[in-house]
This record gives sequence, C-alpha cells and structure tokens, in this order.
Amino acid sequence: MHIPEEEILLHDHGDGVVHSHSHTHGDGHSHGHTHTQTRAVINRLSRAIGHLESVKRMVEDGRDCTEVLVQLAAVRSALNSTAKVILKDHLEHCINNAGEGDQDQLQALNEAIDKFMS
Repeated sequence: MHIPEEEILLHDHGDGVVHSHSHTHGDGHSHGHTHTQTRAVINRLSRAIGHLESVKRMVEDGRDCTEVLVQLAAVRSALNSTAKVILKDHLEHCINNAGEGDQDQLQALNEAIDKFMS
C-alpha cells in the first residue's frame, strides 16, 4: 500500500514567528489535527532555527571550526528532543486513538521513524 508523503514547510518572516504549511503528495490525504504539544513544538523549533542562524553567522564570521561543530551538535540535539516530543504526542493522540486493526497509521509511523533515523 502506498502511503502519500506529507511535506511540512517552515518559514520565518524575521519576526521570530515560524509559520508552517503542510500538504500531501500522492493520491491520499493528510490527517490535519492539533496535539497538546503543538505550542511547545513550535517554540522548540523557533529556538532551534534561531540557534542555527547563529551558527550560520559564526561560519560567516570565520569562527573556529570546533566552536561551530559544538554548536551544530547542540542544534542537532535540540531537533532530536523536538522529534521525541512530536513522537510521544503522536503516539498519545493518533496511534492510541486509531481503530483496532488500523494498520495504515502504524505503517505510516514506522516509515516516518525510518526516515527520521536514517
């Protein structure tokens, strides 16, 4: 069974607010929903984006490579933490509420985890 890919686009207008848009590729539909952690995820992503912008400025300014690598590791850690929040929220609100025998949700989750982990 083909699971359509959902693309999430994030952009920042420079005002510190990150806007996201999603759409599904393929012949299926995305399941739009709000989770209890949406605000926390958006805040975490905004901080990670700001941190990454700082790292970009470090590179532009010719800062020491070891400093840049340490800061990139911090950004990666922040993104991994955010992914854990999203995964837990998804498990609580989507997988937990999926009907018995609804293998599509589990397959989609497994595919998303595989993509995230690679």
